Amino acid sequence: MASECSFDVVCKVDLDEVKNAVSQAMKEIGQRYDFKGSVSKIELKDDKILVLTSDDEVKLKAVIDVLQTKLHKRGVSIRSMEYGKIEPASKGTVRQEVTIHQGIPVEKAKGLIKAVKDAKIKVQASIQGDQLRVSGKSRDDLQEVIALFKKDDQGLDLQFTNYRG
Repeated sequence: MASECSFDVVCKVDLDEVKNAVSQAMKEIGQRYDFKGSVSKIELKDDKILVLTSDDEVKLKAVIDVLQTKLHKRGVSIRSMEYGKIEPASKGTVRQEVTIHQGIPVEKAKGLIKAVKDAKIKVQASIQGDQLRVSGKSRDDLQEVIALFKKDDQGLDLQFTNYRG
């Protein structure tokens, strides 16, 4: 088996699905009885940040719950969202920013590479921008790496793409 097998490890979020989930969540918030007269809303800013606004922390938690339900139904991983702290906003409301993570941060990628080296699997792993390329001679080794990453994913929602065997 002289040919080289490889795959890419990525951490991507489908922004179209996020937009759809936000619009569905806003529709549900507009129709629900417990949000009547509330200023609860969800805004998507520059495809990376969601801004959640509500009357108080209890209603904000309900907004987060509605949003997470819609994201999950659309196949968007909730693990790729990082919730900021709750801040007071204008007119007695509260606001929270949610950052959408795209790509694998360098320090997390280094942690994944270290896990591969510690497992002593005969593959090469390299960082390429915001993704990781894993290559080796044996498909079985690559399957072993995928199983390792599924077990120890460094808190990321990893996808395995571009498999060449």
